[in-house]
Amino acid sequence: MPNNIKKIWIADDHQLVIDGIKLLLQQKNNIKVIGESNNGNDLLQAIKENAIDLIISDLKMPGINGFTLMAIIKENYPEIPLLVISMSDELEMIFKLFQTEVEGYILKNSGKEELFNAIDNILEGKVHYEKKLMQQILEKQRVKTNQTEIKNTNLSSREIEVLKLIVNEKTSKEIAELLFIGKQTVDFHRQNIYEKTGTKTLAGLIKFAINNQIA
Repeated sequence: MPNNIKKIWIADDHQLVIDGIKLLLQQKNNIKVIGESNNGNDLLQAIKENAIDLIISDLKMPGINGFTLMAIIKENYPEIPLLVISMSDELEMIFKLFQTEVEGYILKNSGKEELFNAIDNILEGKVHYEKKLMQQILEKQRVKTNQTEIKNTNLSSREIEVLKLIVNEKTSKEIAELLFIGKQTVDFHRQNIYEKTGTKTLAGLIKFAINNQIA
């Protein structure tokens, strides 16, 4: 398989949903669905046995509780991004997923373009929640932040500058151009930011930035 082809794994307890997503994804030539699971236990086993670039998953499946499943994946495989597709638009539930550092969430009644945008954004290292949901999530996170103590970030002024651009979904290349520095320098700052903040994912970094009033 060419190096530029991204490997997708789909998990849902409804085979019709899996088949529908697979059919849609045939229109994209930069990705390939390499497998599917119908429950959480099988998904965890698949992650152990396969190199996966993105997991597209339902939240409610037989076996492991959905939130527990997402938490296990993010704790043990933070490098594998997750896109949850669900019927629920309940803010508390979606906010809990964001707190678990899941990279994406869209509704099952979304259109094809929303799905494609979510996949493209997440594979580019961004977070993708449907726009109206993301606005509510960020506001809820800011309210939560106002009730907690701000931590000492120990970030340099340049690292804070880079962090703000990361949170605004700029790629390393775009950040390098905006700050007139090399991409390798941006990647060095990015790695330092993750280490200093103790975060492993972009969703975690966004939470950190909001909690410390950087974003």
